[in-house]
Amino acid sequence: MAVRNRKVSSSNFVDYVKICCRSGHGGAGSTHLRREKHVAMGGPDGGDGGRGGHIILRANSQLWTLIHLKYRKHVVGKHGEKGSKQKSSGADGEDVIIDVPVGTVIRDPETMEIEYEMVNEGEQRILVPGGRGGQGNWHFRSAVNQTPRYAQDGELGKEEWRILELKVLADVGLVGFPNAGKSTLLANISGAKPEIANYAFTTMTPNLGIVPYRNDRSFVMADIPGIIEGAHEGKGIGHRFLRHIERNSVLLFMIPVDTNDIQNEYKILVNELEQYNPELVHKRRILALTKSDMIDDELKAEIILDLPEIEYCFISAVSNVGLEEVKDLIWNAVNQTDVEWNGSNL
Repeated sequence: MAVRNRKVSSSNFVDYVKICCRSGHGGAGSTHLRREKHVAMGGPDGGDGGRGGHIILRANSQLWTLIHLKYRKHVVGKHGEKGSKQKSSGADGEDVIIDVPVGTVIRDPETMEIEYEMVNEGEQRILVPGGRGGQGNWHFRSAVNQTPRYAQDGELGKEEWRILELKVLADVGLVGFPNAGKSTLLANISGAKPEIANYAFTTMTPNLGIVPYRNDRSFVMADIPGIIEGAHEGKGIGHRFLRHIERNSVLLFMIPVDTNDIQNEYKILVNELEQYNPELVHKRRILALTKSDMIDDELKAEIILDLPEIEYCFISAVSNVGLEEVKDLIWNAVNQTDVEWNGSNL
């Protein structure tokens, strides 16, 4: 997977916009009649009008946010030109191309249904088509009407609202309650600098970091705002958090070792994912037990007895404990095929 080392500050990260797109009108056909020096009664030779400009979306892997559309609420395409003599067609209206990050989802604002997703670099989709150009009078000639003095008007462009949502694209997404240590881990093993503090919802927007691995390899890790019970109903940061998880290949569940009931907290996290989107429970999972520098080997042995059936490791981002082990688990999971995975740890 191609990666780019770019920091997106929280103030500039925009993952939701609603824009009004108006495509261009088609040009009218021409009613011109052929007139030349030695042709006194020439027939119709009016050309067709040009097509109105489309509003087109293009996936751009160099973009990480929709901020460039935050204050651009209206996007307007150019009109097509009228047809002219000698069957000359009018020029098409200039298309408006809107670059969006890979992972952008387009929704109908009334039904909220997903129309399509931009998942490949350079992919283009017509968001709102331009109006068709009208036919010139040359098309309407007949045996009983050899000199039609009428032509077809161009088709009007369309004005439509669309919602654009961004889903962060990463190899591994960090899943856990607030203060589980997600930002601390990301900061420790990558070049990212997320905000870190000892209170809930320190992370308000996704942070991406490129994690170096053995033999000059790397993978992309996403620190996404912490989940809470009821997030699938919109509580806390709710859907704003959950939609970013849909694009991650592997989910790293992070639960502190001093949690009262680790297995119950894990079940709550899994339930929130399943209630939001049942397909999320089929993603590969790893459990990282954070703050493990606080306990000894005897307590670790007791904790292991009550863990869910899932690959796990004990880590401490502060003391650098288990970080190489968790990177090994992530790398193996990211590069495992579906056949190799075979539905394990669901």
